[in-house]
Amino acid sequence: MSIFSKKDKVALDLQSISTLISEGCILDGNLKAPAFARIDGQVTGDVMVDEGLILGEKGSILGNIITKEMVVYGAVTGNIQTNSLEIKSTGKVTGEIRTQTLAVENGAVYNGSLSMTQNNKLAQSHKLTKPQQKMIEV
Repeated sequence: MSIFSKKDKVALDLQSISTLISEGCILDGNLKAPAFARIDGQVTGDVMVDEGLILGEKGSILGNIITKEMVVYGAVTGNIQTNSLEIKSTGKVTGEIRTQTLAVENGAVYNGSLSMTQNNKLAQSHKLTKPQQKMIEV
């Protein structure tokens, strides 16, 4: 049972996508989208999507994310602020998560802190701090 399959809502995976960053694309900078977005490429910067975001298996985001709903098949390094978050079995998230609902499939990887609330306006209520980057010498 998916957290997005409520009777009065269409599942995020079935929404019509208004913004697409396809596989092989690299975006250095912030992304702001008005409706639903899918990222299959690489984004280095903060991502703000008004309605919902799907991060595909080959997709990666290095930056903070603010959206209403999110499904993660790819990799996120940064903080996520959303009302509903689903991390699929191929998903990897490193950073702070603030959400109302969270679903994590077997095989998914999550490292960070989690803050859950029942506040409906969570995605618009707080600004998240940028994740600290660590230097590793080899």
